[in-house]
Amino acid sequence: MTRKIIIDTDPGQDDAVAILLALSSPEVNVLGITAVAGNVPLALTQKNARIVCELAGKPETLVFAGCDAPLARPLVTAEHVHGKTGLDGPQLAPPTMPLQDQHAVDWMIDTLKAAPDNLITLCTLGPLTNIATALTRAPEIKSAIAEIVLMGGGYFEGGNITPVAEFNIYVDPEAADIVFKSGLKLTVMPLDVTHKALTTKPRVDAFRAMGTEVGRMTAEWTDFFERFDKEKYGSEGAPLHDPTVIAYLIRPELFSGRHINVEIETTSDLTLGMTVADWWGVSGREPNCMFMGDIDADGFFDLLAERLATL
Repeated sequence: MTRKIIIDTDPGQDDAVAILLALSSPEVNVLGITAVAGNVPLALTQKNARIVCELAGKPETLVFAGCDAPLARPLVTAEHVHGKTGLDGPQLAPPTMPLQDQHAVDWMIDTLKAAPDNLITLCTLGPLTNIATALTRAPEIKSAIAEIVLMGGGYFEGGNITPVAEFNIYVDPEAADIVFKSGLKLTVMPLDVTHKALTTKPRVDAFRAMGTEVGRMTAEWTDFFERFDKEKYGSEGAPLHDPTVIAYLIRPELFSGRHINVEIETTSDLTLGMTVADWWGVSGREPNCMFMGDIDADGFFDLLAERLATL
């Protein structure tokens, strides 16, 4: 069955690859893409989302701009990883497809209110500001949400923006707290998974060997942000974080994890944005999410190569 999804995103090279995977996969029907401030400011994330849709040959995709700042904090961005534009590397032409006039949160609320129960899956690739704002403003939309699949957090791998916090959660911990306490079905792709999905040279070469614009851009984008992570982690490639969210919807058997309790730290200066993951079940708190811990990385990259080759 085709899953109806909304992609909430802050592109970002790895977000771009996730969007390409979704737009090339018949298992998911992308109702719309909602941009949020994160890796770079909102003016760039909404533009980047449209650039990627045009690259995929899907200019009819609806793209909306959402929240331009976290719920309660100044915006923290990640140009040091993704470059000034968020999609540094070879530059594509500015998009010609339109940005929708409606605010992303308003569109999300309207779409979910009009949908039958458990119909729509939210795929979140950035800070959770748009989702938390929608849930706070219109809690009745919960009934239409089948699941939220999100990239964020970490346990065994610690953090990537502070020693204990992963970027998407750290940027808006209050929003993450709302989502994790929402009672909705949550599936989490933390750094524990994404740090096993590395863009090794053979995997990047497979994108380049497609001989298409999509293959070339995917290879160039991964090459660009790889330089940062290889230097930082001393690994043989960079983690390809966000496409794991879409891959899970297509091939869930590539992933394994545990149904556990995760709380979000919102008050400590030292550990702000930490996903306090009760992996060992010692807290006595009720499980609130499926927290993935492992991935079949070869299967994941095979899926990416197979689908992106069709664009």
